[in-house]
Amino acid sequence: MKINPLLKTLLIAIPLVTLAACSSKKGSTSADTDGMAGQGVETSGLDSGLSADEQARQQFESLKQDNVIYFNYDSDAIEGQYAQLLQTHADFLRGHNSVKVLIEGHTDERGTPEYNIALGERRAKAVAKYMQNLGVDVSQLSVVSYGEEKPADPGHAEDAFGHNRRAVLVY
Repeated sequence: MKINPLLKTLLIAIPLVTLAACSSKKGSTSADTDGMAGQGVETSGLDSGLSADEQARQQFESLKQDNVIYFNYDSDAIEGQYAQLLQTHADFLRGHNSVKVLIEGHTDERGTPEYNIALGERRAKAVAKYMQNLGVDVSQLSVVSYGEEKPADPGHAEDAFGHNRRAVLVY
């Protein structure tokens, strides 16, 4: 099913406008009285006007935007800072068994092409294994390594290298 670009825009814009309108209200909320001010957004009131399909679409679009795990030099170890990101993706995939994700492994340009393909594959497999450990069905996950072939940043400095050492979840 293809969605008209205008409809897609409205599906994103309407909740954002609603969120902006709600955030401008003054006074205390239940979160403020519980001492949890600034600890997150209470969405139960906002989501009640959206169908389950619309909520799933919004979550899906959000996941497609926050989908990169970066790695240290010559490493396939997933850093702790990505635990919540991967948990969110795993929760979505467990709740939507028909959704599949491709995990792309990437490296910077240092190293031989053969080594970089192998390192990119280890990175992608590390993410897949992590998600399996969170309960995602293996049939929903596939991996591919691009090595150094698809850099996110074409530069040749450490900053660029850091952007290129990554795994990307592609829905």
